[in-house]
Amino acid sequence: MPWLQVTLMSQRKEFVKLAMVDGANLARLCWGFNISRKTGYKWLARYLREGEAGLRDRGRRPRGSPWVTPPVLEEAVLGVREAHPAWGGRKIRARLQALGFEAVPAASTITAILHRHGRIDPEESVKHKAWRRFEARAPNDLWQMDFKGHFAAGDGRCHPLTVLDDHSRYALGLEACDNEQTGTVKERLTRIFRRYGLPRELLVDNGSPWGLDGGHPYTSLTVWLLRLGLRVIHSRPYHPQTLGKDERFHRTLGSELLKYCQDLPLARCQQRFDDWRLIYNLERPHEALEMAVPASRYRVSSRSFPERLPPVEYGPGDAVRKVQSEGWISFRGREFRLSKAFRGECVALRPTSSDGIWEVVFCDQKITQIDFKNKKRL
Repeated sequence: MPWLQVTLMSQRKEFVKLAMVDGANLARLCWGFNISRKTGYKWLARYLREGEAGLRDRGRRPRGSPWVTPPVLEEAVLGVREAHPAWGGRKIRARLQALGFEAVPAASTITAILHRHGRIDPEESVKHKAWRRFEARAPNDLWQMDFKGHFAAGDGRCHPLTVLDDHSRYALGLEACDNEQTGTVKERLTRIFRRYGLPRELLVDNGSPWGLDGGHPYTSLTVWLLRLGLRVIHSRPYHPQTLGKDERFHRTLGSELLKYCQDLPLARCQQRFDDWRLIYNLERPHEALEMAVPASRYRVSSRSFPERLPPVEYGPGDAVRKVQSEGWISFRGREFRLSKAFRGECVALRPTSSDGIWEVVFCDQKITQIDFKNKKRL
C-alpha cells in the first residue's frame, strides 16, 4: 500500500532513521509503516547513496540544501534561529555540527550573536530552568501520555494528544484530536501501536479518559490497555510533575508549534504536527541527551500489537470471578464492588500475608485490595 500523501517525506525520513538504528527489524518496520519490504529496502538504499535527496520521488528536481555551500557562520546561526525561534545557543551549535559545519563557535558565542541581532528577549531567557527527571533504562520500557489542553481550530477545537518514550524522548504520537474521548484515544493509540509496537508500561494522569471513573483509577480505556499486556501507571493526584518529560515536551510544544496552529482546520493542524514531530525526533538536539537527537536512542518495540485481544489467563490457585454489570463481584457469599470499567471481564483474587486481605488482579496488574473481614475495598 502507498504512503500517506500528506506526510510522504516525513514518513520516509522517519522510516530510514529508525531502520538505521542498531538492531532494527526492517521487516517489522515495513509492517508498521504499511509498506512492502521491497519498498522499504528501496528507500533505505537510496538514502544511503544520496542522503535525504534520495527520498524524493524521481522526476522531481530536488531542492538544493542551503548548507551545501556554507554561508558565513553568523548567517548560519541566524538561519537556524529563524527556522526554530525557541532554540538557544547549545541546540543551534549541535544542529550546525550535525549539518557538517567545521569550527562551529561555542554556545556562548552563538548566544552572543543572537543577543547582538536582537533575537533573544532578556526577560524570556530568565524563565528557562533546568529539568531533572528519572529515566527508563531502555526504549519502550515506559511511555508517557497526556493531552496538551486544547485551542480553537478552524473547524472546532484541537486537543493535542502526546505520547513520548521516556528513555529516548522520542515523540511517538502527536495527534490533533477533536475531543478527549475514549474512542478517539483508542483509535490514535492503535495506529501508534501498529507502527512502533507496545511499551511495557504507560504513565498517565488521573483525568479522563484514563481515570476518574467514579473515583476509581480505571476506565474502559485503561482496561483495554491492560488487556494488551501493558502496565498502566497513574501519576500522583495534583502532581503533574510525575509526568515530567511529557510536561517538558508540552512546554516545548507550546513555544515551537502550537502558537502557529491557532484557528487552522484540524487536518492542517495535523500536517503541521507531523512536520514538527519529524524535526523534534530527527533534527532538534536535546539537552537531556547530551545534544543528541531522540531518534539516535530509540528503536521500535519487539512487542507487536495484537489485532485480537489475547485471552486473560490466571494461575490454578487463583479465585477467578466475573465482574457484573455494575462492577460487583461475589466471593465467599459476599459482594465487593470494583470499577464498572471491568464489567464482563474476569478478575483473580489472591490472599495476602495480612489476615483477611485479598488482592484483586486483572491480567498481570493488581487493581485493588479487599478487606474480607470488613467487607470493603481498600
